[in-house]
Amino acid sequence: LQEAELRGGAERGEELLQSLVRKKKEAAEHQNEKNESRVLVKQARLCRELKKATKRTVSIDVGPTAMFGDEDGSSASEPTCTLSAKPSELAELEGCKKLWKRPFRSASATSVTLARCMGVFKGLLDFRLKRGNSIGSESEVHYRSLPICLVTCLPSRVSDVQEAHSSEVNAVKFGPSSGVLATGGADKVIRLWNVAGGRLKDMQTLEGANGTITSIEFDPSGHQILAASYNKAVHLWHIRDCKSKETLTGHADKVTAAKFRSTRHQAVTGSRDRTVKEWDLCKGACYRTINVFSYCNDVVCCDNVIMSGHHDKKIRFWDSRGARCTEVIPVEGQVTSLHISQDQMHLLSCSRDNTLKVIDLKMNNVRQVFQADGFKCGSDWTKAIFSPDKSYALVGSSNGSLYLWNMESGKLETVLSGEHRASVNAVAWCFSGQYVVSVDQGRKVVLWR
Repeated sequence: LQEAELRGGAERGEELLQSLVRKKKEAAEHQNEKNESRVLVKQARLCRELKKATKRTVSIDVGPTAMFGDEDGSSASEPTCTLSAKPSELAELEGCKKLWKRPFRSASATSVTLARCMGVFKGLLDFRLKRGNSIGSESEVHYRSLPICLVTCLPSRVSDVQEAHSSEVNAVKFGPSSGVLATGGADKVIRLWNVAGGRLKDMQTLEGANGTITSIEFDPSGHQILAASYNKAVHLWHIRDCKSKETLTGHADKVTAAKFRSTRHQAVTGSRDRTVKEWDLCKGACYRTINVFSYCNDVVCCDNVIMSGHHDKKIRFWDSRGARCTEVIPVEGQVTSLHISQDQMHLLSCSRDNTLKVIDLKMNNVRQVFQADGFKCGSDWTKAIFSPDKSYALVGSSNGSLYLWNMESGKLETVLSGEHRASVNAVAWCFSGQYVVSVDQGRKVVLWR
């Protein structure tokens, strides 16, 4: 009798399990159908916008883009391809008194005003550039020019080398214009460089961090820089100032990552104190703290989702509207960096198991794993990135080489070596796709093209 009851219980348990599996499968299929329908609707909307855009003639201005868009007329950066508005619309843009004009017209090209350009390319590049106010300043226009990478140039040779800092360099980032580069390191300063003609020209030094710089981020306008540091704080600079404009305090340990949200009035930070914090930059205050079981090495943001990489070999997804963990993706090593693609469809992670992983953000699973003989993740803050057009994945190794994989084939495309004599901490790829920069533990910054 007891055995019969046990068998009956086991059968009922099996039936319940099968029923649960069926329901999960049906729910997954239903969600997939909803996702597919959203994609189809988005594609149809994009097609309609493109059809509307073809009804006008094109006017493309090719010329130097102002570095910061200031009224004081700062020097020009490397020429990039930008889509510009008609003169009547340019008059509305603040801080943009004069545009170097050399028009190009083609009967086969389409006309795109700045507003229409933003609508069309938002679906493709999803830059989410908005108008807003910087802290304590007048209203500024964020999208004076829109950087578009048509084709990524595969780096093959060294263009310039600089001893950028007095000690280890941890972070590097290009501004939206591709003509400005920022580097930060253990000497507690951020240095700004003008990238023009294949050379790095020292422009400015931002001071006031009082701790090792661990990450750097430009806001979408390129006017402000957000930096995390080891002094348990996050610093905000306006590029024209030499001292920190705002200091965000509240973390109890080293801050390892700081990123702007879709609007530059909000930011997200990660720390070794096992928290992820959300900040209101207008008030200079933290409005939400997410407690995690492991310290955080990097964070990225996508709409209302925050993704954080942790020392316990996991990537966590958070709904910022409720600070709930919605997904956990395990990887095989301590996560050192996260980078989201421009189309916000894929996430690239680097980890101490010496692999890069490409995560499909639609399905929330690992799509590709990149590894190679000789590649070794050199530190807990080694950064890996996508190319601007998502054709390649790039990372620096402890042996001083740069490893570059082809996203389509999944194979190692090339290895760049011979210049770094120390472990490469971070890499950056400019929005125009023309330059790559790498920084190492031996104070060196290398420009590749």
